[in-house]
Amino acid sequence: MSYTHIRTSRDNREVVTTLTNKLGLGAENLISRIALSYSISKDLKLDLKDLKDSQGKEYARKVLLGNNADYYEAMVAQHYNIHRSDHDMAKYIKLHVDNGLELLNEEFQNGSYLDQFDFVLELIEEGFNEIKAS
Repeated sequence: MSYTHIRTSRDNREVVTTLTNKLGLGAENLISRIALSYSISKDLKLDLKDLKDSQGKEYARKVLLGNNADYYEAMVAQHYNIHRSDHDMAKYIKLHVDNGLELLNEEFQNGSYLDQFDFVLELIEEGFNEIKAS
């Protein structure tokens, strides 16, 4: 591991706060963990040349990924067929955190959710439907 911090894009700074508050998640790092996982679950291979600015919310690696850092990094490494110690690991994580925040924000704004549970349940149902289809 060669990084200690990751920052979201400037545009996603507000998204982190907004989604955290709307979903009642408590700590802001939780929505970013969800965003990372959600983006990877979409099976998108993001390009490093599309890396956005780093003027947003800053997370220490330990805060962003918590006790499961090894698993999150392994998930990214497997997705890109790279080693966990790859020098671009932090960039790939940032790409997916920013992408996931944008996707979740769009989902939340375009949905007719009564509360955070409706939102999460719909995403889970969508995931189950994708699993059934494959």
